[in-house]
Amino acid sequence: MHQITKSNNLFEEAQKYIPGGVNSPVRAFKAVGGNPIFIKKAKGAFIFDEDGNEYIELINSWGPMILGHANSKIEEAVQKAISGSLSFGAPTAIEIEMAKTICEMVPSIEKVRMVNSGTEATMSAIRLARGYTGRSKVIKFEGCYHGHGDSFLIAAGSGAITLGEPNSPGVTKGTAQDTVTVPFNDVNKVHEAVRANKENVAAIIVEPVAGNMGCVLPAEGFLEGLREICNAEGIVLIFDEVMTGFRLSPSGAQGVFDVQPDITTLGKIIGGGMPVGAYGGKREIMDFVSPVGPVYQAGTLSGNPVAMAAGLAMLSQIKEDQTLYSDLALITAKLENGLQEGLDNLGLPYTINRIGSMISVFFTSEKVSNFEDAKKSDLNLFGQYFREMLKRGVYLPPSQFESWFISKSITPNLVDRIVEASNESLRVIHQ
Repeated sequence: MHQITKSNNLFEEAQKYIPGGVNSPVRAFKAVGGNPIFIKKAKGAFIFDEDGNEYIELINSWGPMILGHANSKIEEAVQKAISGSLSFGAPTAIEIEMAKTICEMVPSIEKVRMVNSGTEATMSAIRLARGYTGRSKVIKFEGCYHGHGDSFLIAAGSGAITLGEPNSPGVTKGTAQDTVTVPFNDVNKVHEAVRANKENVAAIIVEPVAGNMGCVLPAEGFLEGLREICNAEGIVLIFDEVMTGFRLSPSGAQGVFDVQPDITTLGKIIGGGMPVGAYGGKREIMDFVSPVGPVYQAGTLSGNPVAMAAGLAMLSQIKEDQTLYSDLALITAKLENGLQEGLDNLGLPYTINRIGSMISVFFTSEKVSNFEDAKKSDLNLFGQYFREMLKRGVYLPPSQFESWFISKSITPNLVDRIVEASNESLRVIHQ
């Protein structure tokens, strides 16, 4: 049994000075129970808490640590960059190298603007789409998360063609009226929403593979259907690839499904773990961004030299490793098979969704293809499962509605340990 005395003490202290004791809500363990673990360091497939406990880690900073923690080449690049100062707020050569690398790896991106987070990228992409089209409304999908920008914190109305309602205090009804929320994987509802807001929809934004309702794959023809609608109606199609970009293939989910958006938002991996984001797309759209165009967006730390160095070191390794994605898919499939066998042996209801190195276990026997399906999962059971796995040294995302991310550091032996921990955890829960 792990002792977490220091973590408990730190959480008590943190709550005095930080809202909820955390700087991002999911870290508070509200969805799974118990107190959060405070992390001191990480290496490869493992993280270590303040009490010295070791965990096999399946969050990987919500995706970017695809090569494992404390990658030596990334650390070397960061140390070299730091020696030249931490920030300039002025142009640097490494920004060009980063932009060129992204454009080479993602064919739909002809120009790219660096920012500091995925939220900043999606907020900027929406503003750009509105400026480019001269339209005001945005269509998003229930359960897809695009950061905490006001336009995205909108709950669905009573029907697919109704306007949204704010689902966070501080978001105005005026903002909500410009956002229409429809079910993920339902092209027909998108058609309805577009017809109801004829010639007033600037953008459709979507996670091509959802990661924030758990891992949920696009149905056959869904992404293609969105592309066709946008082509026909002059709507900007935005793929939010903050999670999937360079995670599912060298060109992200769009490379897997062969559907090209007009704008792509990126984050996570392109910083190698440093705070960073980007949005990019067609040249004629990106040239609407200031200073060449009228759509304003700026940031003192955008293109930060340390973040650029870390990101380039990450992308360089991804480009060089010809078997990275096939290896990740194989090891994640091994994990999927092991988890399935244990769940089947206990006769538990479950659904596992997986693509590449993204995977989720839902405690429901029904297929999960949208947020309503995901909400049918047994959340209490997941909370118990999370806590039992933590006791056995496996650190899962502390929410049913978050994808697991597998890194290159997860070996077949570690998969066996994860599966063994899963089987033991489930047996304890169902004694």
